[in-house]
Amino acid sequence: MLDSLRWLGLLLGALVVTLAVAKLGALLARAVRQPGVVGEIVLGLLTGPFLLWVGGDGVRAALLGEGRLDVLNTVAHAGLVLFLVGVGHELKVGTGIPRARALVLTSTGALLLPAVAGLLMALWVGGQGADLRGTAPTSSFVLVMLVALTVTAVPVLARILDESGRIHTPAARLSLGAASLIDLVAWAVLAVAITGATGSGDLLSVLGRLGVLVGVVLVITSVGRLLRIERVRAAAGAHRRVSIVLIGLAALGVAVLAKALGINEIILALAVGLALPVDGERGTWTPVATTVARAGRELVPVFFFVTGIGVFAAQVGSMPWAAIGVALVLAVAGKVGGSYLGARAGGSTPKESLELAILLNTRGLTELVVLQAAFAAGIITPALYLALIVMTLVTTAMTGPLHKRLTREPAEMRSA
Repeated sequence: MLDSLRWLGLLLGALVVTLAVAKLGALLARAVRQPGVVGEIVLGLLTGPFLLWVGGDGVRAALLGEGRLDVLNTVAHAGLVLFLVGVGHELKVGTGIPRARALVLTSTGALLLPAVAGLLMALWVGGQGADLRGTAPTSSFVLVMLVALTVTAVPVLARILDESGRIHTPAARLSLGAASLIDLVAWAVLAVAITGATGSGDLLSVLGRLGVLVGVVLVITSVGRLLRIERVRAAAGAHRRVSIVLIGLAALGVAVLAKALGINEIILALAVGLALPVDGERGTWTPVATTVARAGRELVPVFFFVTGIGVFAAQVGSMPWAAIGVALVLAVAGKVGGSYLGARAGGSTPKESLELAILLNTRGLTELVVLQAAFAAGIITPALYLALIVMTLVTTAMTGPLHKRLTREPAEMRSA
């Protein structure tokens, strides 16, 4: 009994420390004019390795012994699943942005050139040896590199725009719409990559897993249609707390099902969010999706904590500076260049195109989820995982200051 209480106390202590560090990180980030999520990510990733480095074997045994890290990992993924319900819903909201020609061409530019950069990254890594490349199937590895240099973090992007007071500008709406379309493609490609890497390797196995994935998504979509029925909507609105709990449990249940079927839970959690009808802040289902995502958002820092320990436990021999440099150059050049060219082709002005390019270079939490999924599937090595995490942090931290500098009004306009 005493051992069980001690075990539970250590687990709760780790959770409290993790969440407190996240709040501190958000405060420090805002103090240096960065979005709070940037500080949460940085301190969250560093907290686990720092505790293990300072505390030595004693802290290692307390944190990692007796399955405590497994429990923390479960909590982290539960929070992530709930949060992704909101992300999926935001993706659906974003695709309703007008100016179809501008949206399509901007999205195409922000998708194709970064994909080429991802292919170049895969080719470069392939020539650096097994320590960086690993032994994952070539097709899965190349697809993950394409996704890693293509995604844009819709939630982080929305928070940056909201904090800057420019979320209702045409460039902001266009950037959110383009990011939504890009990420829909990226998640689908990631599902194919993970399926190919975790299957037996033959075509029938891959097609079978994809068939199961498509079948579950179709079921979720069918349920989403039922939620649009007025009688169901009215009942859900009258019992909103029950609806929130049921949607949260449905998302967690789908995640458990995904694990049992050997499918990554990310795709199905997004599908739950996409299935929920979009009916505005005063509607029934949008507030439900927002509340579920907010609950998950409070637990997402645990995901950063576990991810940081995973990188530390992987025992990377030395800092992969070359990989970091190559990833940064290709990521920024591909996303900024592709977004700018696509926006110009879609009719945006040079300044608006540059604003879109800066905004779409935001990777944030979305990229970390992609990398963690690929790392867990054995597609990327610890060294490459670390290099891409650093690239994610740098490109995300660039967005706020550059966007603020670009959109800063002249002094005479402010005084007027």
